[in-house]
Amino acid sequence: MKQKKLYQIFAVILILGLLIGACASAPAAEPVEEEAAPVEEAAPAEEEAEAEEAVMEPVTFQVFYPVAVDAPIAAILNGYIEEFQAEYPYITVEPVFSGGYGDVQTAISTTIDGGGEPPALGVMLATALYDLINADYIAPLDGYVAGMENGDAYEADFLPAFLANSYYDDQLWSIPFQRSAVVLYYNVDMFAAAGLEPPTSWETWAEAAQALTVQEGDATNWGLQFPSGWPYWLFQPLAIGNGQNILNDDCTVVFDDPSVIEAVQFYNDLSAVYGAMPAGVQSAWPTAATDFSSGSTAMVVHTSGSLTGILAQAEFEVGVMAMPGKEAGTSASVPGGGNFYIMKGAAQEQQDAAWKFVEFVSRPEYVADYSINTGYVASRTSAYDTEAMLAYVAEVPQALATRDALQFAGAELTTQNLGQVRGIFHDYIQRAFNGEMTPADAMAAAQVEADAALADFCP
Repeated sequence: MKQKKLYQIFAVILILGLLIGACASAPAAEPVEEEAAPVEEAAPAEEEAEAEEAVMEPVTFQVFYPVAVDAPIAAILNGYIEEFQAEYPYITVEPVFSGGYGDVQTAISTTIDGGGEPPALGVMLATALYDLINADYIAPLDGYVAGMENGDAYEADFLPAFLANSYYDDQLWSIPFQRSAVVLYYNVDMFAAAGLEPPTSWETWAEAAQALTVQEGDATNWGLQFPSGWPYWLFQPLAIGNGQNILNDDCTVVFDDPSVIEAVQFYNDLSAVYGAMPAGVQSAWPTAATDFSSGSTAMVVHTSGSLTGILAQAEFEVGVMAMPGKEAGTSASVPGGGNFYIMKGAAQEQQDAAWKFVEFVSRPEYVADYSINTGYVASRTSAYDTEAMLAYVAEVPQALATRDALQFAGAELTTQNLGQVRGIFHDYIQRAFNGEMTPADAMAAAQVEADAALADFCP
């Protein structure tokens, strides 16, 4: 009996062993498939991005930004920074506001040349490109654009007139943002009251300015103000409108071309012959837009970046157009303003964070918003298709006039050794404006000195 019971126990053990072995060697079925299914389903891109951002180390960088126009730029940029930091909580942006583009460039160069750490990002004149490259201050941006999902489309979306001077040696060095154009603002109500049409040539422009100049006691309400304390930019459309820009390329200026000399003479004639504007150099950049808005001048040559401020202050209909050319039916302008540059001397993590900010604020909705709130020309084509911009231009058609002026634009003065070349031009053209030299003598002397300044930079 005992032996039989032992056999029974042995049989049970044997059967259990066979069952366990069978289970261990059986192919995986539904339970394994249920566990595998979530692995095959990829996490959404947004979740991956959030996970990536969540593990990023905190980084702080500075952006140097100019604020020398009649618009609340500091407040606007601070608002964008707040929204950017909400999207990228590990990045802190510290804005440093300066008076103008030259102030920003001087502050950055002084820091770098003094051995200090530069800001990662700065907005400087688009025309500063060659000087910044030659000084080895800035980093190319091609790698960042190539890393975007639609980098080619992003790059191609910028207005060609603005993007043209972002390139050098087949590389992209800056991103257009705070961009403008030279335009002529005119008081539509004054023109209508005087029975005048908007000017279409130098002659009709001068005659309108003459007719709209009014003497009231010791005060003169000028028909035209033409700021010339920083003269090259506002002067260029005069030369372009006479068929010859003041430069041919980054190594060749043509200050002494007869058409340029004639444009200098026309500036002088507006005061000396027509009595239509103050004589000599007009150091009126900060006040000219306000004078126009208050009605104390009928026309002003200024930046499109002053549009929003002018419209907010003026109690009359404001007309905006490209500057009249010499011949009837011709017009001229020139692009201006600043681009975003990334400083190669900043830490790499700061450069990377700065690019994220550039990419963020150059989204169409921000480009449109910036244009609406400042008057600067929206730098991307797609910005004009946003709901905000479509609604805005329906109410403020002048915003399209500033953009459309670019179709008559020539290249802004951008040369090698720009600081010295531009300084030479400023010196001599102001001597001509003030009557210290004839336009022909001044431009001839400027040409000689500019050629010498370019000689060491150009083969």
